[in-house]
Amino acid sequence: MTAYGFAVTHRRRRCDVRLAKAVGQILEENQYQVDIVHDGQSGLDYAESGIYDVVILDVMLPKMDGFEVAKQMRRKNVDTPVLMLTARAQIPDKIEGLDSGADDYMTKPFSPAELLAHLRALTRRTGQVVFETLSFADLELNLESHDLKCGAKSINLSFKEFSLINVLMANHGQIVSKDTLISKVWGIESTAVDNNVEAYISFLRKKLKFLGSKAQIETIRKVGYRITEEA
Repeated sequence: MTAYGFAVTHRRRRCDVRLAKAVGQILEENQYQVDIVHDGQSGLDYAESGIYDVVILDVMLPKMDGFEVAKQMRRKNVDTPVLMLTARAQIPDKIEGLDSGADDYMTKPFSPAELLAHLRALTRRTGQVVFETLSFADLELNLESHDLKCGAKSINLSFKEFSLINVLMANHGQIVSKDTLISKVWGIESTAVDNNVEAYISFLRKKLKFLGSKAQIETIRKVGYRITEEA
């Protein structure tokens, strides 16, 4: 299962920083792109970017607690699904979390399998059902093995190549900006620049040529890229 743009926000205490790191590691091992921040205001700032598929929020955060972050997101018309994490299992706390705008609520401690199940449920709820393959034109991208197939030919992609073409194929026919690609593939805090995107787009074009695909990646000057099918 592969998805992109999960923000994990935890309070900056030694134990919670370790937990945030552990959550991030679980998600990355399952092919999610993750950004981690440690206070509510930063979490809200990241969420407002609109690039995330799900925001995972701790309740107890400095500067702004998780309930307020969720409320502010909804007031600002950010409809990204929110999974609230807390050690407080009382019913009133759960009600407050859901009423603040959270879509789901999970109490600590929890297992990696439980976390992943909640995330799968959230993506299904928003219509973003994750399939094992993604298809466009004569291409088929295996989201588990990272193999790109065209007819009888197949090639295994590096993680960055896979992530880039995944975004392009999921948005086929639409222009995807370089900034969006950097955020989704390298992460919002990455030092990656336009040249990094251009290099990997070049790698992908060579692989499409090797496969003999009718799909092509167009450069929209000063804007970004889009994947289309040759007439």
